[in-house]
Amino acid sequence: MSVPIQPLAVSAYTVTSALGQGLESHLAALSTGHGGLRENDFSSAPLACWIGRVDGVEDAALPAAHAAWECRNNRLAWLGLQQDGFIERALDARQRYGAARVALVLGTSTASIGATEEGYRHLDSDGRMPAELRRPPIHAPHSLAAFVAEALGLEGPCLTVSTACSSSAKVFATAERLMRLGLADAAIVGGVDTLCDSVLFGFNALELVSPEPCRPFDQARGGISIGEAAGFALLERVASAPAASRLLGYGEASDAHHMSTPHPEGLGAELALRDALARGGLRAEQVDYINLHGTASLKNDEVEAALITRAFPTHTRASSTKGFTGHTLGAAGILEAAVALLAIRHNVIPGNLGCTHPDEACGPQLALRSEQRAVNVALSNSFGFGGNNACLAFGRAPA
Repeated sequence: MSVPIQPLAVSAYTVTSALGQGLESHLAALSTGHGGLRENDFSSAPLACWIGRVDGVEDAALPAAHAAWECRNNRLAWLGLQQDGFIERALDARQRYGAARVALVLGTSTASIGATEEGYRHLDSDGRMPAELRRPPIHAPHSLAAFVAEALGLEGPCLTVSTACSSSAKVFATAERLMRLGLADAAIVGGVDTLCDSVLFGFNALELVSPEPCRPFDQARGGISIGEAAGFALLERVASAPAASRLLGYGEASDAHHMSTPHPEGLGAELALRDALARGGLRAEQVDYINLHGTASLKNDEVEAALITRAFPTHTRASSTKGFTGHTLGAAGILEAAVALLAIRHNVIPGNLGCTHPDEACGPQLALRSEQRAVNVALSNSFGFGGNNACLAFGRAPA
């Protein structure tokens, strides 16, 4: 049985996705039902699908001092750090706590693999990568966290979490443990994943990519739409930011069932969900909104819909926002955590874009369109490939 944790303040957060740069653009899109998917204009060879591409990544540039980290994924990370005044808040935390007392925990599934792909596409006559890409640090899973640590001047614990689609949800759990154990006084968490051929053609080879915009929980859903995103959050003890929204709890579990297919009864997902409620000292009936993992793949949506229907009362509202942004893989956790926090801050329930005829497993909890109603507690589900599950519980600060 999980023991309740001391809540942490989410004192700053930001996100960048196909919906735009920063929180205001996301709130506007989610409130009005305007998605950001477009026909694929990214892959190196034609692939009929829709993607959630971030505008401006190609035009972004890293500061000269960090040029060694140049690659598309780190450019998106740098773009994300500039939104909503986040970098100023991060540097202020470094000043207040000390560079060695701020942990950095970032999630990603592909890191800078796009740069590695580019290098292999342009091998010279000796089979070597082009000179400008002979930078070993960018061809490693830790490229993202190492770059952000350097860019923010952080010297504390620096960890990369790579557990597929749950990566940047699990960073919250890791950060809470680091702070509870006294290894850090604050933590910057987040995640970044960019579009690349490996994921587009890889998921297409698994017959999981839809040729049309994804339709989470719809009876006629045909697979996922892949997107990209960058997001960050600053976690502090409540005494340092009493008015901020709270991380109330988290749950983690593994299906141990199949390398790609979720457990048919959602046992691992339910364990993570129950774990999050227990750590937050919450009952199911206290949850106002759930941001569902909802990828629009056949089995994921069926299993998750059944879980929500049996575990929550009819007044709980739930939706997937991947119809707006696409599935941003290792960045999905932080992106959808930001959505949950926006729901609490602005009392808005995002609609389930793309769904017109809900799957039979869906209950009355599914919100097809945006709604205005009080949200004091929100959950965010992230169920990774192979059954690596995480659930986050967020809450409004007491008046």
